[in-house]
Amino acid sequence: MPEEEAVQIEAEVEDSEKKKEKKEKEIEVTLNIYSSFNNTIAHVTDMSGKTIVKVTGGMVTKYDRLKANPTVAMFIAKRISEPLRELGVKNIYLRVRAATGNPSPGPGVHSIMKSLTKDGFRIINILDTTRFARGGPKKKGGRRGRRV
Repeated sequence: MPEEEAVQIEAEVEDSEKKKEKKEKEIEVTLNIYSSFNNTIAHVTDMSGKTIVKVTGGMVTKYDRLKANPTVAMFIAKRISEPLRELGVKNIYLRVRAATGNPSPGPGVHSIMKSLTKDGFRIINILDTTRFARGGPKKKGGRRGRRV
């Protein structure tokens, strides 16, 4: 009887160690989304910066006018989620970037976030990395601005 109990306890300890290993192996990735009003680009890298998958609006649709569409962004998210599931990714860090000087990103960002959360990924952090001009060279158009 005591030997059977010892075997049972050892089996429970091994099971708990396997569960801990599975939790430790949850891979985290960074999803960089560049979304302007003309295109949407999604680039997934691991934490060291190595590219896992990159999908753009032009890879999903053949019409230029639809590349920044939220519907196309949903298809971009579907294409991203397939390789991430194979790797066992659960958590995503999100870095959103708009075109330089724009106050807000394009229409595809919200759609990608929504689709990924529906697919079962957990978004840990959202960081806005939009660049902004700090002076720099003179804008085109002269003193009175560009006239039509």
